[in-house]
Amino acid sequence: MQNSADPDVLATVAASNGRRFLGIGMLGFLGALVIYVAFISPPSFGWQVFLIALGVVSLMMADAMRRSTAHVLELTKTELRDSGGVVIAKVEDITGIDRGAFAFKPSNGFLLHMKNPEPRKWRPGLWWRFGRRVGVGGMTPGRQTKYMSEIIAVMLAERDGA
Repeated sequence: MQNSADPDVLATVAASNGRRFLGIGMLGFLGALVIYVAFISPPSFGWQVFLIALGVVSLMMADAMRRSTAHVLELTKTELRDSGGVVIAKVEDITGIDRGAFAFKPSNGFLLHMKNPEPRKWRPGLWWRFGRRVGVGGMTPGRQTKYMSEIIAVMLAERDGA
């Protein structure tokens, strides 16, 4: 949970190897299977083009997921970032956190509400940002994201004086 290499990092979240293997494998298998069907028994030219495009998009998504889940999310006192250096959210801009069962959040994750909208960004299986919302989770273990969300909640409570 805590990164012992960097004392500024309060918590880390990394994708689970089992979920990573399963998710990437299923998307890759889907892409290969759809392309296979498109060449072995093409229904018509239009459908063949559609199936090939769908297969290529699935393979591209599998590769994007492979690259994104290789990163680790790190929480410091000032920001939430990934190991590639991308700042996902600054702590001073966070207005709230949703961790409930009915929140629109990634699996095993949490949702951050921000003061200002940020550009859209998506790292499949790890995090996404859309306007004033940031979702963290997906292929991550629940205990790591719960620990990180608890720390963020405490930081917000201390900041707001609650």
